[in-house]
Amino acid sequence: MSVPFAAYRSAVRAEWLDYNGHMNDSSYGIVMSEANELLFVELGLSADYRASTGASLYTVESHIRYLAECSLDHTLNATTMVVAAGHKKVHLYTELFRDDHRLAATGEFLYVHVDAALGSSVPMPSEQQARVQDLASSHAGLPRPGHLGLGVGSSRQRSGSV
Repeated sequence: MSVPFAAYRSAVRAEWLDYNGHMNDSSYGIVMSEANELLFVELGLSADYRASTGASLYTVESHIRYLAECSLDHTLNATTMVVAAGHKKVHLYTELFRDDHRLAATGEFLYVHVDAALGSSVPMPSEQQARVQDLASSHAGLPRPGHLGLGVGSSRQRSGSV
């Protein structure tokens, strides 16, 4: 059975907190970005890839849902699944959990593969494409939450899976 990618674990850091003593809204994005970066390392699409090719994945869209407060006494874990992937794009869905297993936030991210020298999107090399497609295929059977792909302020929910 396929499972989401789950390598991220971190204690809440003091610099992530706002004046209310819980994580600032932007900090949830930082945490999920760090979690997704671990996935990119696994796929061969991280900093080393950028250094050797001049290309990398650029975030072009994100949507975060804030579901529970996180403070210094929490440790966070993230799981990520590849929702869809193409030659130039990767669509990820990340869930952030507190150590008490409460879902703290969800994030949906669209990344585009960009060659920095050209300043435009280009297809990923075949080796990276194959890795991304293999993981997307592995994640294809995972349940999809009803809110996936709906955007900000949507009150309707989709059912089940894609």
